[in-house]
Amino acid sequence: MQNLLSIVTFIPALSAIILAVVMRGGTEAADRNAKWFALTATLVTLLASFFLLAGYDPKNTEFQFVEQASWILGMNYKVGIDGISLIFVMLITIMMPITILSAWVNDRRVKEYMIAFLVLETFMLGVFTALDIVLFYLFFEASLIPMFLIIGVWGGRRRVYATFKFFLYTFTGSVLMLVGIAWMFAITGTTDIPSLMSYDFSSEAFSVLGINIPGGVQTLLFLAFFASFAVKIPMWPVHTWLPDAHVQAPTAGSVDLAAILLKMGGYGFLRFSLPMFPVASNLMSDFILWMSVIAIIYASLVALAQTDMKKVIAYSSIAHMGFVTMGIFSFNKQGIDGAVYIMLSHGFVSGALFLGVGIIYERLHTRELAAFGGLVKRMPTYALFFMFFTMANLGLPGTGSFVGEFLALTGAFKAHTVVATLATVGVILSAAYGLWMYRRIFFGDLIKESLKAVRDLDAREYAMVVPLVFIVLLLGIYPSFLTDIIGPTVAKLVANYHAELAAAGVLVQ
Repeated sequence: MQNLLSIVTFIPALSAIILAVVMRGGTEAADRNAKWFALTATLVTLLASFFLLAGYDPKNTEFQFVEQASWILGMNYKVGIDGISLIFVMLITIMMPITILSAWVNDRRVKEYMIAFLVLETFMLGVFTALDIVLFYLFFEASLIPMFLIIGVWGGRRRVYATFKFFLYTFTGSVLMLVGIAWMFAITGTTDIPSLMSYDFSSEAFSVLGINIPGGVQTLLFLAFFASFAVKIPMWPVHTWLPDAHVQAPTAGSVDLAAILLKMGGYGFLRFSLPMFPVASNLMSDFILWMSVIAIIYASLVALAQTDMKKVIAYSSIAHMGFVTMGIFSFNKQGIDGAVYIMLSHGFVSGALFLGVGIIYERLHTRELAAFGGLVKRMPTYALFFMFFTMANLGLPGTGSFVGEFLALTGAFKAHTVVATLATVGVILSAAYGLWMYRRIFFGDLIKESLKAVRDLDAREYAMVVPLVFIVLLLGIYPSFLTDIIGPTVAKLVANYHAELAAAGVLVQ
């Protein structure tokens, strides 16, 4: 289908418009209809995305399903996907129906709640399919708006503080990226991403007080983009917005934030930093690798000190994203394959863990670890699922997290042995905080009265978690399913990176 990619991208937004204009809200029946309509829209989007997966040719490393039309000021509406983009599109379309199911329990301004998630889905899909840098920026920034509202309107008691902190951190970094985009357009006269990938920004010299900056303009552009992507992923030390946002966000918001929005930073490094700024990436690699290993160890230790379930998982996400940046800036195929694999696997696993927190919060209205104990006696099925995703999160063999971390560490050992060795401590610590949290919740005697009447999973909750179990197992048992899709794209990215460095006369050890 000629416009399949645009159809997939804009089905949720069109559905949101229909929901806003045509359907009523405010009554119990209207709220129920809004939920079913939103769920249907996300399922239709998922079905359409399977046609992208079926029609994608992994052997073709060029962008596929490309659509282009004149837009404004000489810029184009241009979208397309490669192997890396495709797997994130599938991540979004798979997670969104699960997100809507997790939002089912909300009974406050339901119509607007569903509209926010549908609009968010379109903006997230736009980020991973845009082939015009201005279009990318618009989608990238627009995704902040529905998440800002989801946390700010439907969040917890400190939602206003958390949502403004989330917005200001991410928006401030993105302002620098906007300056970089304007600079690139001034130099090249184009906003087309494939064209910008082939431009040698290192040829543009730049000096301050007569001192030439290594890498020239490319280094400054790299830093402008890095400011945005580092906050988004988030990297240490600009990570502090994430635990607050997770704690105050409703369950469905936490699921999307952890599963999808964090991946925009890693995707940005792969789409822009490495192919467009290879010399600067090489110059900054040691600094970023050390930032990554600090994030892995620091976030893991902080997770051990938390008493709120959401905060444990939030700091776990920061540690896992440290493995992602470490893999990306190893600049070899194993490292980048591992980084992409971790991002996809983490999307499903962390999303499932936040679903698990939401399930118990709906019953007991607390996330404090001290409020639990012996819960396996009342919720054995829930305990089984939570154990599975906890073990997946710490990298148990047979799950996707193990494959991703193994590849990322293999790539890192080739690039920087000391960093990779220290990063392995994070694997041990992840087992420590994961199993410590699980023991506090499920094991021991069932002595708290509030737990003695709690019920196990219902049909809706089974529908949320069972598909994620199969996906996580598929990624762990049959990794070539994913590596066959991303492998040629990653191989081309790495080859082009090293070719650009060689052309610039940069020697890589």
